Amino acid sequence: MRAAIKKEVKNILGSSQHSSKDWIKQKWQKSKMNDIKLAVLGGERTGKSALTVRFLTKRFIGEYASNFESIYNKHLCLDGKQLNLEIYDPCPQSQKTKFSLTSELHWADGFVIVYDISDRSSFALAKALIYRIRKPQSTPCKRFVEPAVILVGNKQDLSHVREVGWEEGHGLALDRHCQFCELSAAEQTLEVEMMFIRIIKDILTNFKLKEKRRSSGSKSMAKLINNVFGKRRKSV
Repeated sequence: MRAAIKKEVKNILGSSQHSSKDWIKQKWQKSKMNDIKLAVLGGERTGKSALTVRFLTKRFIGEYASNFESIYNKHLCLDGKQLNLEIYDPCPQSQKTKFSLTSELHWADGFVIVYDISDRSSFALAKALIYRIRKPQSTPCKRFVEPAVILVGNKQDLSHVREVGWEEGHGLALDRHCQFCELSAAEQTLEVEMMFIRIIKDILTNFKLKEKRRSSGSKSMAKLINNVFGKRRKSV
């Protein structure tokens, strides 16, 4: 059954797998306003891939072990807008491995950071990932706005062996200006869908803010140029 669901995900959603980040580099320059690019990050056995597949197919596959990076494509309509959603599901991150997230930060409009509430080490990794994403960017890569981020405590069905309290996750999200929720990919379809919708709406809000700031910056630059050249004409 699990193998059949994996095949369904690949066939229906147009998943592609890669051993490098070449795909991200190629897609970086091809962004459109109706394209939503989302990266789902987390450690091993946090269920990050299960969350993604639950959202895309409404089915649960358990631990989706893979040594490849996967890209999923989905068309959806939200608030009357037709959107092309691309979800990047990389190999699980590891605390023993240094991660820069440089490619992801250039490519993604938003991030879903997943940890397992029954595994404190996965929460420590999630914290490190959020700190890296929220780290101030130096020029010339300075961003107009911070990327949208949601911190997700998965495996709520394992509350009886919980190692990370709800308050800890919520506190980290508040400190780092992120959305936060706890849920269970294994048992909750609607909650998983609403979580993805929340982050997508945040991304759309960021798009509007970016456009507004670009427009304001262009007007300011035009005014500055006009003032400089206007003064020169008067002095001639």
